[in-house]
Amino acid sequence: MLVFSGFVKAVDPLGSTYKIQDYAKAFGIGSSLPDFLPLTLAVFLSVFEFSMGVFFFLGIRKKSTTILTFLLMLFMTPLTLYLAIKNPVSDCGCFGEALVLTNWQTFFKNVVLFVAAFSCLAWKERIIRFVSEKMQWLIALYTVAFGLILSIYCYRNLPILDFLPYKIGVSIPKEMEIPKDAKRSIYENFFILEKNGVRKEFTLENYPDSTWNFIDSRSVLKEKGYEPSIHDFSINEMKTGDDITEKILNDKGYTFLLIAHRIEKADDNDIDLINEIYDYSVENGYAFYCLTSSRDTQIEQWRGKTGAEYPFCFTDDITLKTIIRSNPGLLLLKNGVILNKWHHSNLPDEYALSGKLDKLEVGKLKYVDDRHTILLVVLWFVIPLLFVLGVDILVVKRLDKKKKRNLINPLINKKMRKNIVAGNWKMNMTLAEGMALANELNEILAKEKPNCDVVIGTPFIHLASVAAAIDTNMIGVAAQNCADKESGAYTGEVSAAMVASTGAKYVILGHSERRAYYHETAEILKEKVKLALANGLTPIFCIGEVLEEREAGKQNEVVYSQLAGSLYDLSVEDFSKIVLAYEPVWAIGTGKTATAEQAQEIHAYIRSTIVEKYGQEIADNTSILYGGSCKASNAKELFANPDVDGGLIGGASLKAADFKGIIDAFNA
Repeated sequence: MLVFSGFVKAVDPLGSTYKIQDYAKAFGIGSSLPDFLPLTLAVFLSVFEFSMGVFFFLGIRKKSTTILTFLLMLFMTPLTLYLAIKNPVSDCGCFGEALVLTNWQTFFKNVVLFVAAFSCLAWKERIIRFVSEKMQWLIALYTVAFGLILSIYCYRNLPILDFLPYKIGVSIPKEMEIPKDAKRSIYENFFILEKNGVRKEFTLENYPDSTWNFIDSRSVLKEKGYEPSIHDFSINEMKTGDDITEKILNDKGYTFLLIAHRIEKADDNDIDLINEIYDYSVENGYAFYCLTSSRDTQIEQWRGKTGAEYPFCFTDDITLKTIIRSNPGLLLLKNGVILNKWHHSNLPDEYALSGKLDKLEVGKLKYVDDRHTILLVVLWFVIPLLFVLGVDILVVKRLDKKKKRNLINPLINKKMRKNIVAGNWKMNMTLAEGMALANELNEILAKEKPNCDVVIGTPFIHLASVAAAIDTNMIGVAAQNCADKESGAYTGEVSAAMVASTGAKYVILGHSERRAYYHETAEILKEKVKLALANGLTPIFCIGEVLEEREAGKQNEVVYSQLAGSLYDLSVEDFSKIVLAYEPVWAIGTGKTATAEQAQEIHAYIRSTIVEKYGQEIADNTSILYGGSCKASNAKELFANPDVDGGLIGGASLKAADFKGIIDAFNA
């Protein structure tokens, strides 16, 4: 729906501009808007909706797409409710002229879309991305560029698809016909006039004298009846006031109609060519009229500026905007049939008008095939898109897979390293509560032996008690930290030797919360790692980037810096005793989770740096855990990646059933 809505707006940017101007008038801000703003908003809205629809379809830019679409619907839904109740404009214009809905229909449609937008925002992780992460930016840029180019093209020419009643090939008299027994709609016309700085609204019954200046007009439907597709077409000569509609529509010859809905705002860059077309029509006996809704003062200014000699006629402003999306624009009629339409920037010149119209291509009915046009536009968009997708599938993804395969020893089918699920209790639970949880886990795992190593990281106060109570052959115990000093006057600190004396075998170091809240530097962590190894502990060393670093594409740079700063000075023997835990900081405790593809990509990169530093064998034996909102529902998908060897679990480790559900990802 977003693709369709954005496309039909892009095809007719001036139509969307007029609708925005109607909104502005309805809310009393029309006169304060700069002239460029409605058109700018119209183009932006068309490109935005079209791009969001394509992004949803391909599953790219999920976060920004779902947020922006939700914000759009959060704005539009109450707005359309107001429009439905107050009815200041006839329709919202959400599908341009391609599909006109009533205000109430639009509101109910937006309610459905609001629910859909909220659902997509809440469960955006479930949106399937059909392209690699590396190609997202190229497809996004191409989509935005396509929508922008389409809008600009249709603005500088004419809409490539004409959804209005005055399209090429239409017989205006036939479209105006009303069956004899049909009930007619009743309208009341209102005219806004100004005199001595005072504006008033009048009807035909109390229309004032000529001392009042015309400002604007509007029609209000009083009683709806049968309405032909063209119901408001009329032409009145300015000089005499005579209605010459029938004369023009019944003319068996050719008639040029120059359409300038507001002559004072018409583009005069092509006025010489317009004057030449008028001279051509006079020489060959063709009728030529300029239709406008402007008044005598503006017409005289136009004549003085352009030297126009053609006759002027009055037609309703909205009708003129509907006839052609150009100010000015040109129509060619014959016997009431629209043979052709031209934007002022591509009018026929002396080479096209080199003889009588009945012998020229210009004088024939222009062939229009909407199906061919739609197919052409779709192909213009889809073919380059398919090319990019082909490059993504055949080149980018294959290179990624090859890179992943190269990071695993090709001589070994089974991973040489351990699979580990480690629970980090953080600062939670009293000693009694912790003991109860440890005992419950001990009983559960005794009944069903896990296919991975299980570790629980408890607060210091639990360590000795938990280590003594559980089967340490089945569950390893980890401290959540240790001091960077061996011993001494460091009140409140716990040394690596103290941790080891409790029976604990692991220690979690470098956790993002320690880095952020206690400002642990790479040098401090380097000392902690050395002391942990010296006391026979296995460090679970944490690395990872914050949201700003991920969005800037610096995640590889960040994790490498953390590894190099604290670990890459270790000997091969000491490094082989390390367990790594990658934790995307932006996914810890937020409910957000890196996709399985994102997790594999960064884990593979980490392993590649180990290959460069310590060689393939050490890399193959180093366990790398994922630590970012991992839970039972996504653990299996995450752990299925070749470079993800388990998880460092936070909140989900505080309940035995939840933690067991993650452990079971290796049992399936």
